[in-house]
Amino acid sequence: MDSEARIVACVEAAVKDLGLKSPGREAIRNIIGLGLREAVHALFPDAGDNLHLEVAERYRSHFFNSNEAPSELFKGAREVIEGLHDEGYLLAVATGKGRSGLNHALETTELHRFFHITRCADETFSKPHPEMLHQIIDQMGVMPRQALMIGDTEYDLQMAANANMPALGVTYGVHSQARLLQHKPLDCLHQVTEIPTWLTRRHAEAK
Repeated sequence: MDSEARIVACVEAAVKDLGLKSPGREAIRNIIGLGLREAVHALFPDAGDNLHLEVAERYRSHFFNSNEAPSELFKGAREVIEGLHDEGYLLAVATGKGRSGLNHALETTELHRFFHITRCADETFSKPHPEMLHQIIDQMGVMPRQALMIGDTEYDLQMAANANMPALGVTYGVHSQARLLQHKPLDCLHQVTEIPTWLTRRHAEAK
C-alpha cells in the first residue's frame, strides 16, 4: 500500500498536538518501515521515554480516528497478490506496522485471505532485526534460501541480509534505488506488476 502520505500526515499531527517542532517530511519518510517505537526514537533521539510514548499514542489516534489521507494499493498490487497466491506461492507479511494497523489494512483491502502468515513490529523485534523473518520461515517450514523478501526500504533489505535471505528491492515505495542497491538485492524493480515476470525468469534461470 502507498501509505506514505498518511504516515507523514499522522506524525506531523501528533507532533503538533504536543507542541513539538516537526522533524520535516524527509526525516519522517526516512523512518517509514520501522516499528513505531523505533521510528519515534529515531525522530526524537534526545527526548525521554515519556515523550516517545506520548508521540506514539497521538500518532495512533490520528492514524485510526481522524486522519483522512488515503492509503491505497499500488496499481496492480491486488492482481499480483491474487495471481501469486493462485500459483501456489506462500505469501507472508513482515511489517513495521503494529498488529491493529496491519489488520485494518488487510481487512479494508480484503487481502487477508491471501497471506499465510503475518508478523508485526509490536509482536517481536522491529526491522532490521531478522526475528520476524525467522518466525515466518520456521512456521512455513522453509529455509532462508527458499524464501524471498520483497521490500521498498533499506530496513527490509537489511532484515533479509540479517536473516540470510535473498531480497528483491522495489523502488515504487519510499527509498530510492541507489539507497536500496547499497544492500545488494538480487534486483530492483520499478512496478509491482513486474514481480511475477521476474519470478518466472528467476525460476527458469535456476533450472
